[in-house]
Amino acid sequence: MAKNLVIVESPAKAKTIEGFLGTEFLVKSSYGHVRDLPQKGLSVDVENNFAPTYEVSPDKKQVIKELKKLADEAEMVWLATDEDREGEAISWHLQEALDLEQAKTKRITFNEITKPAIKAAIEQPREIDLNLVNAQQARRVLDRLVGFELSPVLWKKVKPSLSAGRVQSVAVRIIVERERAIIDFKSKASFRVSAVFIVGGKALLKADLPKRFDTDQEALAFLNKCKDANFTIAKLETRPGKKSPAAPFTTSTLQQEASRKLGFSVAQTMTVAQRLYEAGKITYMRTDSVNLSDTAINAAKDAIINTYGSEYANPKKYRTKAKGAQEAHEAIRPTYLQNPTVDGERNEQRLYELIWKRTIASQMADAMLEKTTATVDISTAEENFVAHGEVLKFEGFLKVYLESTDDEEEEKDQGMLPPMNVGEELGLKEIVSRERFTQHPPRFTEASLVKRLEEQGIGRPSTYAPTISTIQKRGYVEKKDREGVERKYKLITLKEGNIVEEEKTEITGTEKAKLFPTDIGMVVNDFLVDHFKNILDYNFTASVEKEFDEIAHGMMQWNEMIGKFYSPFHKEVEDTLEHSQKATGERELGKDPETGKPVYARIGRFGPMVQIGDQSDEEKPRFASLRKDQSINTITYEEAMDLFKLPRQLGEYEDKEVSVAIGKYGPYVRHGSMFVSIKEDDPLTIEMPRAIELIEEKKKQESERIIQQFEHDPMVEVLNGRYGPYISMGRKNFRIPKDKDPKALTLEECLAIIEAAPKTRKGRKK
Repeated sequence: MAKNLVIVESPAKAKTIEGFLGTEFLVKSSYGHVRDLPQKGLSVDVENNFAPTYEVSPDKKQVIKELKKLADEAEMVWLATDEDREGEAISWHLQEALDLEQAKTKRITFNEITKPAIKAAIEQPREIDLNLVNAQQARRVLDRLVGFELSPVLWKKVKPSLSAGRVQSVAVRIIVERERAIIDFKSKASFRVSAVFIVGGKALLKADLPKRFDTDQEALAFLNKCKDANFTIAKLETRPGKKSPAAPFTTSTLQQEASRKLGFSVAQTMTVAQRLYEAGKITYMRTDSVNLSDTAINAAKDAIINTYGSEYANPKKYRTKAKGAQEAHEAIRPTYLQNPTVDGERNEQRLYELIWKRTIASQMADAMLEKTTATVDISTAEENFVAHGEVLKFEGFLKVYLESTDDEEEEKDQGMLPPMNVGEELGLKEIVSRERFTQHPPRFTEASLVKRLEEQGIGRPSTYAPTISTIQKRGYVEKKDREGVERKYKLITLKEGNIVEEEKTEITGTEKAKLFPTDIGMVVNDFLVDHFKNILDYNFTASVEKEFDEIAHGMMQWNEMIGKFYSPFHKEVEDTLEHSQKATGERELGKDPETGKPVYARIGRFGPMVQIGDQSDEEKPRFASLRKDQSINTITYEEAMDLFKLPRQLGEYEDKEVSVAIGKYGPYVRHGSMFVSIKEDDPLTIEMPRAIELIEEKKKQESERIIQQFEHDPMVEVLNGRYGPYISMGRKNFRIPKDKDPKALTLEECLAIIEAAPKTRKGRKK
């Protein structure tokens, strides 16, 4: 039996570490957290200093049993979970659950899984840091208290089955406030003028008018002024410039860049980064530090000199600017900087290369530029055209990497300008004035939301990904694409002495992978902002994070911090339950022309809907569900009244009624007991011939789906599924053995296959 038992969180990490330690060490995994607050009940004693009651998670009982046996047999147990607060808490929970003796337990940490780092950790063990454990415990208890007390308020005052969370609710608020700014935004048009000149008879120079005109008449008047003008170079200015590299990656900046450059979601970035870390390829991926160790800086310098030359190397240290940056970890970097690439799955290779480039670029020289500005005089006007260009004199870090931005429409310099002299006359190729429209504030992507949370001091590296996943799972926010709409704009062109005015069209407002608040998300947010200002306050949420930091540094007692928060919060909950009105997000849209009753858009028990009449009326109100692309916040009166035209009766087909309606999953055609989803067509305009086409298509699909049916037992069918043929009985499906022909199966053979199938264990899926 091995003298030393090392416990880590994941099997992949265990496998990597086991290769570095000798035969006297056995490395085992706890598979993440082993204890937590039970799912049911509060499990926090509010009368007794907020003492939490933990239990070994049901799916970890066997793991704990095996680890306990190994720990009892070992001479020394090394707790080697991650180096952050969560990792410290896992070590503490392991110590408690395994009932480990203090004398034979050592805690070790490392921020990279390399042989030297593991050996150094073994040589410098310590005890579990209870301050870090308490900071994590405070977060867990506070979040349980908030969730446990707020959720029933939402069930009663908004809609059943809703839930709330401390950080998640603030993240939803950020998205809702942005959406409201977009709804309230009024686009303003202006005319931008740009010209193309001919320099020296052949080279082209593109220049813009710094001023914009408010109307097409002003733009037209300016172009008329330019008809007979002479254009000369009035001024040439050249000045040196430089671009500096971005700092090495933190969790937040890695999530942002992986989103922009690789199209990864925040959760995907963390999953791939975790695999790279556990395989010993990068340092720990949850950090808000931009610091690099001296060893890493020297390794980067060597790699830069060997690959690009000494003039490209410029070693430097970066300082963390993030609000309340946590423990002094290192930035995310490759463990071996001499390796620009690694083996592995494609996404691991791509993310690793991004991390390598960013780390190397951070230690490289600035890029040196020469920026040129040319001012073009117009003989018949006071205004001037201006052209900007830049020449790259020395690539520096740009040889390796340039950080992306979230700006959707950037003004870019045009590059190198042609040779020119002050006083030189230019030929005119054309002047174009194009109508431009101001853009509403952009909706958040997952990555830009992380950036905003970090700027506000809300959450920490370990919380960004779970926060963003949770608000989507709860149905408060949707990540989706939105198609653009056609818009007309005016174009005025001066060319060869003639002015031409045209009206053109463009597609605008196309959005990809943006975060949209749902109607229920907006109603819940408004309710919480009205009744729980503290919880939803950005500064309060950031100050709570600072208090967690103070607990982690031993400057505050965790249960005192909870106590200070809980009393006023609990009173707010009781007052809200007693005195607040039910929240529906109700908007009155107008009056029904037939009855004169009010028309509302609101949240109902089953989701967003429109309603004619009040609950207090003698006659029951009429209801209609919203379509998938509609919102109670933006639906118009006309669109709402159209919904009451549904269901539409189209007539009879094959002696059965055909109708069109909108249900929970969107618009559909109904033919007797058959429901056919409408994807491309509009339910308000679809007619009988098209409905019959859809019905026949569905029938064809159904007939191709059924391989066999049995007269003596209609419950049993052999069907064609997405992954091939299978047997269906009631709501259960069964695999067909490979040696059986699905078309030749008898009822007896089907029943035998069903009987022989392994029995599925009942119980809630974790």
